[in-house]
Amino acid sequence: MLRVTLSALMASVLAGSPCDQAHAATANAMAVEVTNRSEPVQCAEKDNVTLAFASTKVRSFRIEAAHPVYLATGLRESSEADWTACDMSADPVHKAAAPPRKTVLYKDNELLVTGETLPAFWRPGTGTVRVGDRVEPDLHLLQVWLMHDKVPEEVLAIYPRDGYWRPRPLSPTGLKTGPFGSSFLIGPIEQKKRPFVVIKELIFDPKTRTFAVTFERGGAATVRIAEANTSRMALDVVFDRPIVGRPLAMLRSMYITEFNNDVARIAVRQKGAKAWNEENIMKFHRALATEVWAGRLSPSQHNTMSPDIVFNGFSDTAVPLHAKKEPPPQAQP
Repeated sequence: MLRVTLSALMASVLAGSPCDQAHAATANAMAVEVTNRSEPVQCAEKDNVTLAFASTKVRSFRIEAAHPVYLATGLRESSEADWTACDMSADPVHKAAAPPRKTVLYKDNELLVTGETLPAFWRPGTGTVRVGDRVEPDLHLLQVWLMHDKVPEEVLAIYPRDGYWRPRPLSPTGLKTGPFGSSFLIGPIEQKKRPFVVIKELIFDPKTRTFAVTFERGGAATVRIAEANTSRMALDVVFDRPIVGRPLAMLRSMYITEFNNDVARIAVRQKGAKAWNEENIMKFHRALATEVWAGRLSPSQHNTMSPDIVFNGFSDTAVPLHAKKEPPPQAQP
């Protein structure tokens, strides 16, 4: 089975961005508390992996989705659902108020935004979605597509009813679109049966590719699509104020075994440390980290091509550390 080194992994994660910019963001980043709340399960369709990020000072950070380093032409993709040892009978189910439907909310030469109402969902919701001038009160799913090789390819899925986001990069040349894998939450996170965030309003501006999110518990955030290419999908998150008393972000994923997972390994960079600390995702406990990678070093039989996820660039300012610095103005004669 193919395996790679951590140095090769991070080289892949950082590929496609200016090195000095990426290194500066890492060097200047704040440390946040990362706590593992994962639980062992046997059902591959349950998100049992939970990494909680907490800080009373953080205002901005970046979330990146990058292809696994073992990705190569000819790799067999396995994305079928695996319901072995799954019992979902106790999961809550709320029927939708509106009939199931799919609709196009926005379209131009580079961008497509679609919305979907599902027959049922695990929790009710009253949040409103607005895309440009289009207002939708009953959506369960919002999808962002980018044109790639003359066809639309989905790079981001958002569930307004529970605040889950799923990112992925554009597919490399010669490979078909891979599946979504791990998801994340941002904002004041609550817990009832599973973690969630109550979104009061979700607004997407197609021109700037920026989401404005208002939370039911108070506060707001912007989420901007900073990069979307065949190397990575990068999202810059900015809060209007720090999240206090609750996690500010959370990674959700699945791990059954080393050969059946959406994420199997974790690597953390701690402030001032001389080296990364890496281990199996289920053996990790807690760290004060400036950067966290969660992914796979060898192919899994489940969602083989789903992306790795990176959290970095934590800052106490509303200006993301990855934002390019403008050159100083020239002196006037």
